[in-house]
Amino acid sequence: MTIDIAIEQTLAQMPEDLKKEVLHYALYLMSNCAEKETSKSKTAAKRRSGILKDMFVLPLSEDFDEPLEDMQDYMS
Repeated sequence: MTIDIAIEQTLAQMPEDLKKEVLHYALYLMSNCAEKETSKSKTAAKRRSGILKDMFVLPLSEDFDEPLEDMQDYMS
C-alpha cells in the first residue's frame, strides 16, 4: 500500500470537519516548506568566497597564548 492510498482511505473515513482541518494543515505544511526553500536559496546567494581574505595574520605572534592585561583582575 502506498502512502497516497493510505491517505485516501483514512480521509474517506473522516467526518467533514476533520477533513477541513487536515486540508488546512496540509496547506500550512506546503507553504512552510516553500518558505524554507526560498530562504535557503537567499542565504546561498549572499555567500561570497574570499570575503575574509587578509583578515587573519599568520603566523601568530609569540605572545599569543599569554594572558591579556585587561583580564588580570579576573585571573587573580
